[in-house]
Amino acid sequence: MSELSVDHLLGIKYLKREDIELIFETADHFKEVINRPIKKVPSLRDITIANLFFENSTRTRLSFELAEKRLSADVINFSAAQSSVKKGETLIDTVNNILSMKVDMVVMRHPNPGAGVFLSKNVKASIINAGDGAHEHPTQALLDSYSIRERLGDVEGKNVVIVGDILHSRVALSNIFALQLQGANVKVCGPKTLIPKYIGNLGVGVETDLRKALEWCDVANMLRVQNERMDISYFPSTREYTQQYGVSKALLDSLDKEIVIMHPGPINRGVEITSDVADSKQAIILNQVENGVAVRMAVVYLLASKIKQ
Repeated sequence: MSELSVDHLLGIKYLKREDIELIFETADHFKEVINRPIKKVPSLRDITIANLFFENSTRTRLSFELAEKRLSADVINFSAAQSSVKKGETLIDTVNNILSMKVDMVVMRHPNPGAGVFLSKNVKASIINAGDGAHEHPTQALLDSYSIRERLGDVEGKNVVIVGDILHSRVALSNIFALQLQGANVKVCGPKTLIPKYIGNLGVGVETDLRKALEWCDVANMLRVQNERMDISYFPSTREYTQQYGVSKALLDSLDKEIVIMHPGPINRGVEITSDVADSKQAIILNQVENGVAVRMAVVYLLASKIKQ
């Protein structure tokens, strides 16, 4: 396969397995590029990309910006907090104003699920979803799978458990789709109140006992508790959550095998994982960050090559 089957990256559920393989092959090439002394390639010199963030983001926004600049694209950064959106401007008006400046691609994070899909139907530009509410976060899932592939050689056949706040997590949903597409076995683990009712329909196992989940898995992807999305209390206290669902070095060392620990960030150290776990050789958290730039370069490059045709 030489090109993506899609014109936008709106969610993993729209991708084929071949798309993921093509993105990873392209990311392998870019990973080599970003480890050179001169980290830029002129691939997208004639492409203009707007980063629209209607929700806070540090790592994703910086990662996309760096990826775009490494490809020599022209980049416009737009933060809704400082924009006319605060004055009541609609999403389409905001984007059309930006597109009238001859923008080819929009990377958007938005609090409403489906905002990217809505945009792709209403404006002429290639759209990359950088997170839509608690729905999907496709590039995070891609970089997570890419990092598993790098550490374990392949994603197929691996047992991956996603631990924590599944209910509010766009990372969890995108990861479930991406891992299943590549032939991994997926379970979720967390308090019952933080596991959505529909999860069984996705062919995912549910395990409420953390120790059992860790004994089963090859990889544990630890999510933070998203307090900012919670309007009610889903568990008695942070301390109790940590006692039941926090991973410590002692717990890892007591398992009869060595598992890989991942985290999409930001980490609440001492809540879902302790510092000695985050900084241990079993954790690939910093690899995920590095791989995020290469994977996002691949996505941007492959979508831009379809614009150029």
